[in-house]
Amino acid sequence: MKKTLLFLKALSDETRLKIVEFLLDGERCVCEIFPHVKRTQSTVSIQLGKLENAGILKSRRDGKKMFYRIKDDRVCDLFKALGHPKGSVLKTTCCVGEGNEKDCNIVSFNWCDCIFRLR
Repeated sequence: MKKTLLFLKALSDETRLKIVEFLLDGERCVCEIFPHVKRTQSTVSIQLGKLENAGILKSRRDGKKMFYRIKDDRVCDLFKALGHPKGSVLKTTCCVGEGNEKDCNIVSFNWCDCIFRLR
């Protein structure tokens, strides 16, 4: 119950919700996220940290850039339940870095669709 509460609290902020919605289409650099949500880079970095601490996002560093992606598949469940339109980014592998790449033979897909197909 505490994990669910932490998950929902983390998504209860408008900026954090916009960030997660933007990441439904796949991994993004902070430099792409902050202009999209129309907040300063500092504010977005703080909110990304909160989302990462809640286990919703996962980050990786590539040189000086930080990239974020959705880690918790409940995010897709939530957005799907709310009737959010699906993303449309085409990728060559799904769930990159989660060890599921060999279980998925989809070449062109939506990130949320991939999560649902792997279950």
